[in-house]
This record gives sequence, C-alpha cells and structure tokens, in this order.
Amino acid sequence: MSEVLGTYFGDEKFPITWENEAEKQLHWFYDDLHCPNPISPMYFDIGGWWGDTCAYMYRRFGAPFGKGWIAKKINNYVYTAVLPRESEEAQKIAPYYSAVMPVYAEKFLDWWQERYLPEIMRNNEYLDNYPYDKATIPELLIHLEEALDIQERHFKIHWILNLAQFQAFLEFRAVYKEVLGAEDPDNIGKILVSDNDRNWDSIKELWKLKEKIKSNPDLKKLFDLKEPNKIMTALKEVKAGQEFLKDLAAYQKEYGYKAIYTHEYIYPTWIEDPTPIIEMLINYLETDYDFNAVYNKCCQEREQAIKDMFARVQDEQARLRLQKALDLALRMAPLTPDHHFYIDQGTYARMRLVLINIGKALVKAGILEKADDIIFLTYDELRQIAITPQAFDVKTLVRNRRAEREAAFKIHPPDWVGTVTRWSLYEEPYKTLWGFPEKFEKAAAKAEEVVDIIKGLPASPGVVEGIARYVVSPTEFDQVQKGEILICKMTNPAWVAVFTKIAGLVTDAGGVLAHPAVVSREFGIPAVVGTSNATQKIKTGDRVRVNGNTGVVEIIR
Repeated sequence: MSEVLGTYFGDEKFPITWENEAEKQLHWFYDDLHCPNPISPMYFDIGGWWGDTCAYMYRRFGAPFGKGWIAKKINNYVYTAVLPRESEEAQKIAPYYSAVMPVYAEKFLDWWQERYLPEIMRNNEYLDNYPYDKATIPELLIHLEEALDIQERHFKIHWILNLAQFQAFLEFRAVYKEVLGAEDPDNIGKILVSDNDRNWDSIKELWKLKEKIKSNPDLKKLFDLKEPNKIMTALKEVKAGQEFLKDLAAYQKEYGYKAIYTHEYIYPTWIEDPTPIIEMLINYLETDYDFNAVYNKCCQEREQAIKDMFARVQDEQARLRLQKALDLALRMAPLTPDHHFYIDQGTYARMRLVLINIGKALVKAGILEKADDIIFLTYDELRQIAITPQAFDVKTLVRNRRAEREAAFKIHPPDWVGTVTRWSLYEEPYKTLWGFPEKFEKAAAKAEEVVDIIKGLPASPGVVEGIARYVVSPTEFDQVQKGEILICKMTNPAWVAVFTKIAGLVTDAGGVLAHPAVVSREFGIPAVVGTSNATQKIKTGDRVRVNGNTGVVEIIR
C-alpha cells in the first residue's frame, strides 16, 4: 500500500456518497480539463473518455502505471481515478511495456496515415450521410448502436495514438536531458509544437474568409453590424452575402464538427449554428488578424529553440542521437491537434448529431418537448421511452434534470477527493495533465499563500501585465479587448481565435501539456495554467501580472 498523503471524503459544502470503502481509497480528481461544467446524464452514461477504452489502453500496452481509469459523478461534476496495478503484477508486465513502446513511437505515424485515419474518415462519412428523415424510431435506435460502436473504436485508436506520441516526446526529453545535462521546459515547449495540422488549417481558412470580407466593401459593411444574428440576416439579403454564405457553409462542413466544450453532447456544434464562426470573424476583422505573421513567428521560435539546443552540443554522436529523437518527436507533434480534430471533436460532435436527430423524431412522436431533451436521459431511459412512451413521465424528468444541472453551476468542485497516495501523486504519469502534483502541494501550503498571489503552473514563458477579462465561453469573445489577460476555466480548440487578441492567459485547469499551454506557446503568449481558483479570485477589470516563467499570477488592485 502506497503512503497516504491526504484524504478528503466530503463535507457539508460538497457532500459525497461513496459506494464502498474501496472507492474512498482512490485518488479522484476533478476533470476540469475535459468536463469543467456540470455533466449531462447521456454523456456521463455513454460518452465518457474513461471506462472501457481506457481499460483497453492499459491492457494493450501492458502499462505498468495502471490497469483502468474510471469515473464518478459527484454533485453533477465528473471526477476520475486511475486504478493501480498490484506491485508484483506491474513488475511482471513492465518489460513488455518497455519493449513495445519504442516500436509504437517509431511506427505509429505510418499506421495512422495508412490505416487508422482512413478508417475514421470512412466512419465519419457513414454518420454524416445517414438518412434520418427516412428512418423509423427502431431504425434510429439501431443506428445509435452503430454510432456507439464507432465512438468506442475511435477512442481505442485515440489511446494508441496518445501513448505512441507520449513515448516519442518522452524519448526526446530523455535524450535532451542526457545530452544537455538537464531539462529546459521553456525551450522544449517551444520545440515540441506542430506547424502542419488541422488546427492550423482551420485558422488559415478562417483568416481567408476574413480577408475576403476585408476586401469587399459590401461584406465589410455587413460585418460592421457586430452582432452575429443581424449579420446572418443581412448576408441573406445581398448578392455578395449570399455568395459568402456558400463559403461559410463549406467551412462549416470541413471544420464545423466541434462545439464550445468538446467532451459533451449538450452544446450545439458549429455545423448546426455558425454563430461562433461569425464571432471569430468579427474578432479577426477588429484585430486585423495576420495568419502568416502568427504562423511564421511560431515556426521561427521553434527553429531558434532548436538552434539554441544544438549550439550547446559538442559531441557528434550525441548530436546524432538528439537529432534522431527530435525528428521522431516533430513527426509526431501534429497528432495532438489532429486527434482532437478527428476524434475528440469530430466523434463527439457526430454522436451529438445522432442523438439530436433521434430527439427530433421523438419530438415529432410527441414523446419529448425539445430535441436536446434526449441528452438529459440515460441510455436505458432513452431505449425504454422511445418504444414505450408511457413508461414514465419523461417531460417532468427532463425539466427536473435541467434544473439540477443549472443549480450545479453554483458549486465550486474541489480539485480532488478520496485518498491521495505517493503513487497517485508522484508515480502515476497522467496526473500531470491536470496540474498534479503541484495542485496538491499548493493546497498543502495554502496557509502561507499571500492573498493577492495565485499560484499555478508555468505553461508559456514571459511576463505580462494587463487588465483581466473573465470569459465563460466563446459567446463572450466579442467582449475581449486587445491586450487583455484572458481568465477562464479551460480552453479547447474552439477558443483558438481569441488568442489573436489576448496578451496573456490564466486558467483554472490543465497542465503544461494541455491545450491552453500548447496554444499559448504557439502564439508566444505568457500563460499560467492549473491554478484551480483563478476564476474565483480574479474579476474582469482587475489588473494582473502573469509570470509564465514561475507560474505566479499577481493581482494588482
């Protein structure tokens, strides 16, 4: 049994119902990285990234650092825990893991391009072209099963990709440290960025739309209205606007399979509602966003970081080893944004559309009031009510669950519950994505913390001072002024557009390899992540100083 470092089993402010003593012995951490908001019943029931596909990952790789990853819904928030292997079992399987991982790192990109990505795209094409308007309710329920099989398969591929890339990056960091004597997180962070992926593609194509608007006085006049609804209405009334709407529809079809929060079914996708795209175009016009300047800066900073690295290497053999590890890591770097695009974003968005289309059929049959009511049901409840409409009072159930979710927004979930052990905090590797062990250590030293200082993780180097802007979702991007410091719970690819305006970033969630850290480094923006409480302490209008070198945020009032 690993040494216990801390326990928290709930209190009056955050009551927890434990199923058994074994549950209490696990280190459950709040999944603010993926699911920062109260979770919907349907997503928690059938959509979670945890569970069976994670068990598959640990089994397939023989990972000695765990055997499963499970979730628990506490006060409508998602907490997850890694299940440790028995020490003897971990020792037996570790040689297998060590033997196969370098092969995954070396070979996976070819597998991705030749087999996995074509499979994903075929599945997506099938889902995108399903004839919902011709299907009966039983046929739709069978289609749901097909979609669930696809979702599970995609997330198995996700884990193969995740560990293969993890190994490539790990090998580069190990060789870097061996050759240069120590790790340099800032320099490594600048090196391990992608310059050729679907994230950059989406930004570039959006910038092209912005340039089209900028060069056309009629379109520019319409976008000067500033409000997405008014702009969409006005675009339909003029020839130039009608042509632009075709371009917008093409952009939605290619890049619209995503929502404000990726790991959910409850939020409308961009392909359903182009409002977030229009809002980003407004921002691009206001800032005259220059894609080439941003992209070139990212590439130049990476090349300079590589040059600085090799300037410190004198031995030719060491240089060759470092170059080999670097080449592999850079080949794998695009897989971070690309797997988000194709799997996390693309698969969950399509699953939402499957559910919404079933919801529409149930509304037509008089079973539900609104199509998205379906997301407030569980999987078994849906299958029951779709065939036996009088099985229970579904409309009252949905109204109650909507109210419960809304009430849960007033709760501030703690970073972790259960039992923290030395193994869970320092030996299990995935916790770093959620800002552990620093979050735990920071909380333990809280009594010594100065009131006007917030401590997080240094995610992107540099120091910047400015006015804070607390943003809940992309619907508030139009409020962000150029040069402000963005304060938020978490970012995901849907937030990329606002990075063109801000001077710094502070998040509650995430670790140094999470989305806000990676994108901040790409844009050269000082950032601190994993603070846990920045959104509670910092208000819009506060002057803050963000130190991306030390992970300290100072509130200057």
